[in-house]
Amino acid sequence: MTSLSETLFREFRRLSPKVTGGLLRMRQEAYCDGAVPAKHKLLTAMAISIAIRCEPCIRAYVRMAREKGVTQEELIEFLEVAITMQGCPGEEWALKAYAAYKESIGPETTSDAAGCCDHQTPTDTDEEEAP
Repeated sequence: MTSLSETLFREFRRLSPKVTGGLLRMRQEAYCDGAVPAKHKLLTAMAISIAIRCEPCIRAYVRMAREKGVTQEELIEFLEVAITMQGCPGEEWALKAYAAYKESIGPETTSDAAGCCDHQTPTDTDEEEAP
């Protein structure tokens, strides 16, 4: 089942293939394993998302980090960095990330992280449409 967000993104992607395609390719390359493991890059993106207070980004990066095998201990250490950098507001937003993590390991895992960062991998159709 395709969500409204996914449908709108595909339409927007057709209307703006250079910019949205560039973001997709950039995310695909930036968050792969290299000298730094992908899960650490995703945790860094999560910490930055906490700093800029983007809840859809937080949820998406937590989900992607879990998919890359991040442990609770690793997540907590990155949340501690985010809190240290932001103080009280950082703590409030780190709690949102921790809640997303708890949801992702619970028996009723749901992915309502649709938003600006949820479109991390281009589909075959996206690649064909790109210039």
